[in-house]
Amino acid sequence: MMMIWLVLLSLFCKSTQEENSQEHGYLNCGPQNVTLLHSGQMILLWEDQPSCSAVRDVLIYELVVFRAGQQVNYDEVAVTPDQIESTHYRIWTSFLDLEGASNSVRLRSRYNNHTSPWKEQTFPGKQTLKVPEIFPKDKWFMVGSTVTFYCILPSTEAFSTMYLNTGEQPSTTKINNQTYALTVYLNRASKNTCDHVKCETKTNNNNGACVYIGYPPHYRDLQCETRDLKSVECQWTVRGDTDLPFKEPKAPQLLGSPCLMLSKGRCSQKVEKVDVGERNWTLTAQNEFGMVELSDTADLSKRVHMFAPNGVKVSTVNARSVTLQWNLAKPQYNNLNITCQVRMSFGEISIIGIGLNSTVLNDLIPNWTYNATLRCGSTQHFWKWSEWSKKVFFRTYGEVPDALDVWMHMEGNHTKIIWKMPQAKQSHGHIEHYEVTWRKTTENHNQNSTKVAFNKQSLSLSLTRTKEYIVTVTARNINGSSPPSTITIPSLNPAGHRVKTSRIIGSNGGFNFSWSASPAASCGYIVDWCPTSGNHTEDWLKLPPNETYAKVFSRNFTDGRRYSLSLYACTQGAPLLLERREGYVTEKSIKEGLFKSMKGKQQDSNFEVSWDLISLAEQTAFIQGYVLYCSDNNNSVISFSTDDPAATSLKARNLKMGFYKFTMKAQTAVGECGATFITAILNSPTDNLIGAVLIPLLTIFGLLSLTIMLCFRHWACIKQKVFPPIPKPMLTSMGEHGCHLLHVDQCHHSEVSVT
Repeated sequence: MMMIWLVLLSLFCKSTQEENSQEHGYLNCGPQNVTLLHSGQMILLWEDQPSCSAVRDVLIYELVVFRAGQQVNYDEVAVTPDQIESTHYRIWTSFLDLEGASNSVRLRSRYNNHTSPWKEQTFPGKQTLKVPEIFPKDKWFMVGSTVTFYCILPSTEAFSTMYLNTGEQPSTTKINNQTYALTVYLNRASKNTCDHVKCETKTNNNNGACVYIGYPPHYRDLQCETRDLKSVECQWTVRGDTDLPFKEPKAPQLLGSPCLMLSKGRCSQKVEKVDVGERNWTLTAQNEFGMVELSDTADLSKRVHMFAPNGVKVSTVNARSVTLQWNLAKPQYNNLNITCQVRMSFGEISIIGIGLNSTVLNDLIPNWTYNATLRCGSTQHFWKWSEWSKKVFFRTYGEVPDALDVWMHMEGNHTKIIWKMPQAKQSHGHIEHYEVTWRKTTENHNQNSTKVAFNKQSLSLSLTRTKEYIVTVTARNINGSSPPSTITIPSLNPAGHRVKTSRIIGSNGGFNFSWSASPAASCGYIVDWCPTSGNHTEDWLKLPPNETYAKVFSRNFTDGRRYSLSLYACTQGAPLLLERREGYVTEKSIKEGLFKSMKGKQQDSNFEVSWDLISLAEQTAFIQGYVLYCSDNNNSVISFSTDDPAATSLKARNLKMGFYKFTMKAQTAVGECGATFITAILNSPTDNLIGAVLIPLLTIFGLLSLTIMLCFRHWACIKQKVFPPIPKPMLTSMGEHGCHLLHVDQCHHSEVSVT
């Protein structure tokens, strides 16, 4: 037991001696061989005293910088035990030219609250100046920095003011008779040039220094990936709105090594392995204003951004399919499970495969020109699509035309067979002509046929209206005839065609046509439409049996024109008419002067206005009735109306005698329109009776007077004609049976002979 206590006492004594020895050592620890150098920067070198080897923890060195007698910087340098007994240094840029003022550095160590004595080194500046000088000059400062500028004057100059031309005027501090300091906060960047610090004296105002204020590289949003599975490629966003144009950033570094610039905001660097899992990628970039550091954490095996396929070509061209082939941009892609997307004129398709380099494109349009391009990406851990490849162009082979869309229009004794002109994607080549055949449904052999020019879309047939006919239309191109399109023409059945016509209101440039389902529509419905009057072209729409609504629209629709719409049920035989509608896409106000040959007639105290029947071509809106306005000389207006749109006359009743202006207007949904007027004077019934009696009497009196005057003037002639004188007999000596010529007075040169 005693031995144990002796051993413990021995160890305690030894430990106490070591602690005393260590404490005595680090109390004397401090800097030695302190040296201050200048080469555009301040460089402070020093070594540790030998006693510092006793330090077992971090040793702190304190540095204090004095410029022109004032403290301008304080810094601490941490030295770990493994760095002790090596040469230490500290480098920093002096804002004030070392030759422009005296600079001194004080250095001491600190450990466990024990500090060594200060060691000081001084670098004297110029002692004499000929002109005022400002420091620092031609330096680069980051926006947000606080900088002190010094103006050192010759002994012959007297200080006046000091300022920076950024608009701010902070106060100036006097350090001594020859040195003045201006401390400013730099809150904005220089604009394409430097800013000037001015120091004016009583006799000299041209003293200044140029400084540049800006930002570190404005980079953000770093994102790294691999494109060839052998290198990493990183890209970032570059904001150039605040970067100074006269100072571009230096080449960035990735993971501390130079990164090869590919373009602005993109660089690349080789890597040993891609499939090493997730790691941190750090990019640093700097310019004279400072440094920026960006980081991105990524597993490159999950970020494969392929290059675009090349060598795209087409082989094995058919009417409705082709084979598309290409080469992968990198051999490393051959082992990847790849998804490619092919974009063509009609849309996009996606395909998947390992080392994918070909595919067959189906369901193409015959005789059609296509262009195709594709892009690819890794299927597993899909990251990004590659760029699109170059386009390849090809044309499919031709084929017979598609079946035509055929319809009919019956008018009078003629049946018009109509079809829609095939579009380019339906004709599969140039249409040479159409062929129309027809026969009665009761006959199988007596078939008629005719050809129609390629630029026609209809054929009028004179068919027996009491019989049903089957009409077939085909289109032909260089590859052959299309599948036949057949329609059955119904026989004339007045009872079956008596369908009531109702109105339909247009909306949004067309008609919304809805109806109740019909059990007769075994193969769907047909809606056709055309203008109600005038020359027109029919159009139609075919719908499946489950549809009971159609949006009827045509680029040929015109506002203010009435259209007729018909609904047919598609059956196994002839189409069955179900409904008829009439309406306007948009009703328009009818022009003035609507009522042609308008005339009026007084009937006692009434006045009836009549007009010709208004044609449909003149009705740019539904006429709902008419209104007649009567205004007299006192501008008093009364009106009379009818709601019969088929009326051709309207009577104004119980009017007073006098002058009237009668204005006739049509009533429509867009207001009263089509104004036409006449004027008339209304007389009393007595005046009319007197006039009816006097006028005939005066006429008779005038005729009698004229007759009397004529008779008096020609009375002698009339008397001679009516009552000629009888001559007395006279005997002569010529003999018993002789003839004697009797001369009578002439009347208007006429002669009368008597024997």
